Order: sequence, then C-alpha cells, then structure tokens
Amino acid sequence: MLEYRCRRYTPALIHPAASGPLGVTRLSTAKVSLRSDAPPTRIERKELTRQRLIDAALSLVGQGSSFSSLSLREVTRTAGVVPAAFYRHFRDLDELGFALVDIAGVTLRRVLREARRNDTPLRAIMPSSVRIYMRYVHAHGQVFRFIAGERGGGSPAMRQAIRNEERHFASEMAHDLRALGMLPAMTSSSLHMVCEVVVATMFNAASDILDVPKDQPTAERELIENFVRQLRLILLGAAAWRERPAKAPAA
Repeated sequence: MLEYRCRRYTPALIHPAASGPLGVTRLSTAKVSLRSDAPPTRIERKELTRQRLIDAALSLVGQGSSFSSLSLREVTRTAGVVPAAFYRHFRDLDELGFALVDIAGVTLRRVLREARRNDTPLRAIMPSSVRIYMRYVHAHGQVFRFIAGERGGGSPAMRQAIRNEERHFASEMAHDLRALGMLPAMTSSSLHMVCEVVVATMFNAASDILDVPKDQPTAERELIENFVRQLRLILLGAAAWRERPAKAPAA
C-alpha cells in the first residue's frame, strides 16, 4: 500500500454557509478567531495562509482545471502568497491534495453518521442520508469535482488516498449498520463489502448531483428517488446474499 500521509488532519465541522477568502466553500482545518481589537497572532496568520492555499486550489479546480495539472506557482499566485510560503505548509502539491481528501472525508463521515444515529427510524435512514449527502455535495461542489477528477484520473498516490477514504466510509457504515441490527446474519467481511458498494454508488452519484440545476426541483426529486432505489436494490440483494461454505483444505 502506498504511504501518502505525513499526518492526519482533524478539521472543524464544515458549515455550508461558510466561505473562504476567495469566495469558495471553506474547508477549515482549524477554527481561526481573529479579534478585532488585536492583530492576528503568528499561529493565526499561518493558518490563514494555509487556508488561502487550500481555497486557491479549490478555486482553480472549480474553474475547470484538473488538480494534477496545477502548478505550485499557479496556486500561490491565486492565493496571493509567495511560492516560498507554500513549503511552510505542504511539502508538495500532492500533500495539499491529501489534505483536501482528509478534510472532506472526515467531515462528510461525521455528517452521514448523524443521519444514521440510533434514534432515526430504520425506514427513514436511507432517504435522510441521501438528502443530507446531496445538500453536502451541493454546498461543497468544488471539493467533489476535485475528488471525482482525481478518483478516476489523478496520480496513483491520490487515487490511493481516495480509496482509503472510501474504505473508512465503508468501515464506519458497516459498524453503524451492525449496531442498528441491519443484516444481522451477514458476516463482517460481507457486510463491509456491501458497504463498499454503497459508498462507491454515493461517490459515483456526486457528478450527477452537481449537474442538476438548482432551479429544477423536479429533476432533483427524480434524482433523489433514483438514488434511493439504487441503495435499496443493493440492500435487498444483500439481504438475499448467502455465504458460501469454506472449502475444505486439500488432502
């Protein structure tokens, strides 16, 4: 397995209304509180510079550039910082991309786990999760366009990073479904496999979600209904799944 992370990022929860200094959706790895009566501290300035670099990369991807085609000078020019400042935060552009994957993944998993909390009726979990996911994708469209592009055509290390995030999603989903009593007879390995299919379906749907204009509620409703049907089909197939008995070792 490729080693791609120098450290694990632990972001604050992303709020859809928040926006960064470049007017793009803000993905903040720390809460920076600037007091109006005092100049920013060195730590605050450093975090703001890091955030500008993240916002710049997202802005460029949102304008149609692929992340793998970006240059360090292009990112720093858009962020309004000198190239030397980049290396105080990231070793290279790949590490900035890994940060984006981590930040988006950790926060989205938190959001979806809330939809699967124990007091939610089982029949409501699927449509609730779909609606929450769609709102999140719309609120963070640039991030999902970045992930969609890198998931299929990025560098091997970036693709591995995204696959690892998908496995984190599947593991947490399998744990939650087990706690909710869903598919109780299924082995842990098979349940994880089912959750991997669900997660892949979710990520594949992100581009379709972003392509639906916001002023077309009928198209959005049809997309939600189709998305829910796909997930129900996966779970119905899973309920009918029968484990094959283990083969006896050859004599």
